[in-house]
Amino acid sequence: MTTHQAHQSRTDGVDRELVDAATEIARTRCRGDNHTVASAARDRDGRIVTGVNAYHFTGGPCAELVVIGAAAGQGAYELETIVAVGDRERGVIPPCGRCRQALLDYFPHINVIVGPPDALRAVPVAELLPETYVWADHAE
Repeated sequence: MTTHQAHQSRTDGVDRELVDAATEIARTRCRGDNHTVASAARDRDGRIVTGVNAYHFTGGPCAELVVIGAAAGQGAYELETIVAVGDRERGVIPPCGRCRQALLDYFPHINVIVGPPDALRAVPVAELLPETYVWADHAE
């Protein structure tokens, strides 16, 4: 069993430790209107990287984008699973369209945890983008 598999629930395939990490960051680090969503991602080696959004009226980065940068800063370049959790006990929230596209471009095989609390599931990011546009396919 890989490190990643050891951290996943055996019954539903959802990385509960990852959801718990994002939930804890949302509960303890999201404050006010500037930081309202936390995200956590697991690298292939089992490491968890977390981050929070940086809301700004000019379009500050979502929590998932912050995690991508934080992961790179820590040398974690092979993210396998990601989840976002809203503050104020809002639970798991799906990534916005911009984040879906960025996740697909950076990590085409990443799984994204989505769904209501009683039916969380991990789905490939490509399933969240019907008729996907793969930037690398069109770059010259």
